[in-house]
Amino acid sequence: MRFFSKKEFFWVIIILLGIVGASYPNLKLSLRRGRDMQRKNDIRMVSDSLVRYASDFDAFPLSSEGKVVACKGPETKKDKKGKITGLVPCQWGKDALADIFDPGSAPYIEALPSDPLGEKGVSYAYFSDGKLFQIYASLEGTDEAEFDQKIVARGLACGTEICNFGLGYGATPLDKSIEEYENELLKKK
Repeated sequence: MRFFSKKEFFWVIIILLGIVGASYPNLKLSLRRGRDMQRKNDIRMVSDSLVRYASDFDAFPLSSEGKVVACKGPETKKDKKGKITGLVPCQWGKDALADIFDPGSAPYIEALPSDPLGEKGVSYAYFSDGKLFQIYASLEGTDEAEFDQKIVARGLACGTEICNFGLGYGATPLDKSIEEYENELLKKK
């Protein structure tokens, strides 16, 4: 059995480094595109879950600091008229969106997803007044078809990044707040 000489070993290492160096940019691009695809899928999945939630409760969950307010807290209760009070914001990546008073029912979503870079402070952002909602993410690729410069102009925080992609309920625009949109609708009447 013959081993490499020092000169042959040197050239094998050089060739391997060349291959790694040439493929690294494509690997980074593929990983970024994969994270962006996950973000788009997550936002669509949450949007669908919110619509199913609203069909059962006649309203979308409210929002607080970019989070869905639909989780059971220590003061959560249902009054005689069926109104639920004391709900707390759900944590992205941890809490389910479910009927908290019917634990036997299937959740609308097992766990609200977290951004693939959540450990670096990036998160999704949710806004709702109960009638409409907007949900946002921050795509890494400015070349993504769904990247929206009008959302960027709003300066909404998706954790440590600025939001640049989103979905809204129905015709809810993403380049203005729900309150601004509703005020425009009132002026048109």
